[in-house]
Amino acid sequence: MTKRRDFLKGVSLAGSAALLQAAGCQTAGGNAASGGRSVMGLRAPALDEVRVGFIGVGKRGPGAVNRLSRIPKAKIVGVCDVFEDRAAKAASDVVAAGRPKPETYFGSEHAFKKLCERPDVNLIYVCTPWHWHVPMALYAMQCGKHVCVEVPIAMTVEDCWRLVDMAEKTRLHCMMLENCCYGEDELFALMLARNGLLGELVHGDCGYIHELRAGLTDNTYYDNFALEFFKKHTGNSYPTHGLGPIAQYMGINRGDRFERVVSLSSGEFGLSSFIKEKFGEADPRAHFPYKTGDMSTSVIRTVKGRTIMVQYGRYSPRPYDRINLITGTQGTLRSYPLRVALSPKWHEWLDDKQLAELKAKYTHPLWKKIGDIAKKNGGHGGMDYIMEYRLCHCLLNGLPLDSDIYDGAAWSCLVELTERSVLKDGSSVEVPDFTRGAWRTAKPLGIVEV
Repeated sequence: MTKRRDFLKGVSLAGSAALLQAAGCQTAGGNAASGGRSVMGLRAPALDEVRVGFIGVGKRGPGAVNRLSRIPKAKIVGVCDVFEDRAAKAASDVVAAGRPKPETYFGSEHAFKKLCERPDVNLIYVCTPWHWHVPMALYAMQCGKHVCVEVPIAMTVEDCWRLVDMAEKTRLHCMMLENCCYGEDELFALMLARNGLLGELVHGDCGYIHELRAGLTDNTYYDNFALEFFKKHTGNSYPTHGLGPIAQYMGINRGDRFERVVSLSSGEFGLSSFIKEKFGEADPRAHFPYKTGDMSTSVIRTVKGRTIMVQYGRYSPRPYDRINLITGTQGTLRSYPLRVALSPKWHEWLDDKQLAELKAKYTHPLWKKIGDIAKKNGGHGGMDYIMEYRLCHCLLNGLPLDSDIYDGAAWSCLVELTERSVLKDGSSVEVPDFTRGAWRTAKPLGIVEV
């Protein structure tokens, strides 16, 4: 219990308890229903226009503002940031895109409340430090708004339950913005899986291997929140980029679910050595006892007996890699670079011509129809734009979203659960069923259209 209390204390935000209480949030546990009905497959009333309020325009936010300004029937009505100049710059970017100037909110970490309370806003878009995700999402839903939140959607199991409970009570969409689910390779893999080319799915490998030491030490993160987290926590604090797509291939929360996870972490070597080399031995950041190691490796087992390996590393000098391997009884797909092997020649990858022919046949409809537009409007090669375009399409047409609060919770709860396992020398840790049993009858994600 002491370790769990220390974990929760480490990710807590000063004053967040008051925010959660104001949002009508109960102490979570997940043993009983929230008082609301399941939001699995939720169809909210169709919107005539997606009127967006942005919170946080420091790092990821400005790009999202620019992309949403170019999506039909999406209107940015308000922009919020602690810093006035950032909010003003985002508002001017909207005007530059030929849209009306949004109102700006700034000057306080709590300025977002006024934006959430606006009656004309129907979607709140959260791009803030990790520890603000849950308080902001809860307040947005309490104010009657749909909400989409950058990754991870929460950093503790308890906060995952809080979001699930609030979404069920309010019957509002609460979506984690997992852009990698919309990557061209990932949606191609989903097409192969859904069309049976890989057979019965058995195992996935995934991860987030991204050398980010320069970005972690250039003081562009608000209050250096990432480094502060790494000082206090081990395990995988960023599991969702690789895990989300694998979970969708396998139909996690839609016919199967995560059951248990085991996790081990290496020591920390790369970050402190980088700081010493770049800033000198005297830099105090080079001597912090960072608990997050260079590499975290976890293995998840599902109820159906399938397995997923999840890796995470921000300190190692390695090329970018989300791994994205999915294998079944009839074939395997692996990205970075993209390769496919299919029955009966499982032992060799398709040649370039064969792979091009397969891609031409099974490229996902979203990439076929708006791929060129997406690449032009940007966001990690276009996948961010496709994610946001599809989100707006679903809201405008009253459709279920491609991922829901149960997915966001299941993928994000690994932040705490991997740390628990590491602190118990790799012991197995149970993954909660955030769907409260609804996974058994939920239909797998379909081949979605524009």
